[in-house]
Amino acid sequence: MINESDMSHLRRCVELATRALEVGDEPFGSVLVSGDGTVLAEDHNHVASGDRTQHPEFALARWAAAHLTPDERAAATVYTSGEHCPMCAAAHAWVGLGRIVYAASSAQLAVWLDELGVPAPPVRTLPVNDVAPGVVVEGPAPELAEQVRELHRRFHG
Repeated sequence: MINESDMSHLRRCVELATRALEVGDEPFGSVLVSGDGTVLAEDHNHVASGDRTQHPEFALARWAAAHLTPDERAAATVYTSGEHCPMCAAAHAWVGLGRIVYAASSAQLAVWLDELGVPAPPVRTLPVNDVAPGVVVEGPAPELAEQVRELHRRFHG
């Protein structure tokens, strides 16, 4: 269940997604939080560089692998403005990170992008648990959905 602490981190993800949009990138943002609630790292999309793998969730998984013990990774939570894509879900699982909490689901995003006439991505949109069945996943957060939708409308509109 998403609590107020989770919502605080999700709001930060939306702020990071807004920052990505402001610098000309796709609006996604993520925060890595330790088991004791300490923010360890955060990032936003960097795909405008031409490298479509520069997702914040993927960057946080690599950061966690380099800086945290397996137990610390398992206790950590990744908060994100949008549910992990299959690439990021796989990285999350391979690194052994804990829970994922997202503001908007992949299914919501797919509908929004279709409404905007955005072509389908080259990788199938799947729920995290279809890629990483052992990961605890919570979301979406309905109170943030319209903000996330508006960021994508601004980027693609």
